[in-house]
Amino acid sequence: MHAASAPTPAPAQGTLVTSSAPDLGARDPGGQRLAGVVTMFGSGLSNQTGAAIGSLAFPVLGPIGVVAVRQYVAAIVLMAVGRPRLRTFTKEQWWPVLLLALVFGTMNLSLYSAIDRIGLGLAVTLEFLGPLSIALAASRRRVDACCALIAAAGVVTLMRPQPSTDYLGMGLGLLAAVCWASYILLNRTVGRRVPGVQGSAAAAGVSALMFLPVGIVLVAHRPPTAGAVACALVAGVLSSAVPYLADLLTLRRVPARVFGLFMSVNPVLAAVVGWIVLGQNLGRAEAAAITAIVAANAISILTSRT
Repeated sequence: MHAASAPTPAPAQGTLVTSSAPDLGARDPGGQRLAGVVTMFGSGLSNQTGAAIGSLAFPVLGPIGVVAVRQYVAAIVLMAVGRPRLRTFTKEQWWPVLLLALVFGTMNLSLYSAIDRIGLGLAVTLEFLGPLSIALAASRRRVDACCALIAAAGVVTLMRPQPSTDYLGMGLGLLAAVCWASYILLNRTVGRRVPGVQGSAAAAGVSALMFLPVGIVLVAHRPPTAGAVACALVAGVLSSAVPYLADLLTLRRVPARVFGLFMSVNPVLAAVVGWIVLGQNLGRAEAAAITAIVAANAISILTSRT
């Protein structure tokens, strides 16, 4: 959910592990691994809690208003960390950055719109299909084919026809999944063409500029309440700033494989946070579907050789 966070999916930043993890692990492998696990859990919990708190501002700001504020916060944090030298970017560097900015904004907007319609747990679970699909599609192992079937069964269960089924909400969740998959692939391209995190920072800045008119229109036509703005700002900090900085530290302490495995816990955290903070209860079928999708990712990672 990471899916909806700052640019930190494991496949996009796995290269950070190779340069720093061995040195840290040599000092105190057990302590570094434990610190990494604690940080990952805190990052995931922060991400999902931020999304839940942000949804409290939907009645005033709407999903698009909350996402706009979140994009502003993400841009401030990433621009400060990455410090991109925009004037030095070439045409070959700019086009994937601009596409990444577009996908970044669309991913968060579709996810928050899905949360508004179908709840936090189901929305995050559907979005999680994006990175899971990339991981399974790149493999030729039989076990991954079985994992794909397990995940597909979970999706079918989630989207089974019912009188109360919100197909638009489901569609928005799947759109978020497509965006997250595209986001990972574009992040790889940007990472190869732009040094450090300058590309991700530039994309966050451009995405924030894209949402700037949204903020102006909201303030001009329907001045938001202080409470709604506070919820949106908290969402930006907890779902963008904290996960991004936490994941940078995590990837220096644990292998990318462990990071990817722990990422699969996010749909579970989203369901728990949605239940506690928002009172969103899941039925047995939905809970089973989330478990199946999470299990598919866990099995695939645990049985991999790298």
